[in-house]
Amino acid sequence: MTAPTSETRFENGSGREPSEAPRREGWVRRERPMRLERRLEFPDYEATRVFLERAGGLSEEMDLYPNLSFGRTYVNMTLFADENTGALSPDALVFAGRIDRLLDPS
Repeated sequence: MTAPTSETRFENGSGREPSEAPRREGWVRRERPMRLERRLEFPDYEATRVFLERAGGLSEEMDLYPNLSFGRTYVNMTLFADENTGALSPDALVFAGRIDRLLDPS
């Protein structure tokens, strides 16, 4: 699978949660509502499809299901904060890191 490009970057605003210390390349933190977002672009439909299959397997493994929108050559992914605490869960942060590793398995 050809590595996608990312149009976003991780933004560290004031009040960053301690569990977010590692930077997640390509993820953007939004405050209202609290969430992490990432847009991924792929060279063709096949690369997009392969990524979606791998991300789906990761979602099932971790029992964590991000909001997704996608087209022929892109995927938008959003991880929302826990509804009870208003904070990004440790699992969501691990998921973001594992998505990054799906893109660059080296």
